[in-house]
Amino acid sequence: MVRKLNLGGTFVCDRGLRSGDLDVYVEYTGTAVSAVFHEKVPNDPAQALARARELYAAGQLSVLEPLGFNNTFTILVRGADARERGLRTIDDLRPLAPAWKPGFGYEFIQREDGYPGLVKTYGLQFSAAPRGMDLSLIYRALAERQVDVIAGDATSALIASLDLAPLADTRHYFPPYDAIPVARAASLLREPRMRRAFARLAGRISDSDMRTLNAAVDLERRDAREVVRAFLAKLT
Repeated sequence: MVRKLNLGGTFVCDRGLRSGDLDVYVEYTGTAVSAVFHEKVPNDPAQALARARELYAAGQLSVLEPLGFNNTFTILVRGADARERGLRTIDDLRPLAPAWKPGFGYEFIQREDGYPGLVKTYGLQFSAAPRGMDLSLIYRALAERQVDVIAGDATSALIASLDLAPLADTRHYFPPYDAIPVARAASLLREPRMRRAFARLAGRISDSDMRTLNAAVDLERRDAREVVRAFLAKLT
């Protein structure tokens, strides 16, 4: 097997898959439906997966079982606050919102499917407008108590390292970005071991697992191959 890394994102990988330069790569359901096929993403994860499968199948591409983690937006609070106040879902923020300072990325604040829709869906009434800031600074701003609640990346390594707590999106406001292997149908027929390898991982990599793996590589500077080998050894 030949691995090709740092290819530059979805569009490069999608072209490589369709041209035969790639046999398989991992995409996200939300990205596939919206960016690759230019459709609105269903908020229900099962529907988003089904739609991605339908769209890829028309091009002789197969979507294998999701790996388990959802790399979508996640609402975060400090871990200490979550433990002390029993915060588990975004709904739990409602009584706290008037006294808490929100902070979000500039684009998230402006987009209708970002902050405006979030507060409407969950009935959140913050006393002040959210503080806009760069996404690279937002996690530390929360940890350092400059703000009290943010929207971050569900698999960011900083969530664990800064002791932040993700709140469950029980109303499915954020579109799902479940990780899915997308493969050429011909490649799966030619190399059945590929399907078996991904089947071993199906549903077994959680958001928490990805945060831990990302932290090991991005923050601890450990070799990615060794990190993955150790993780796979635990699955056996």
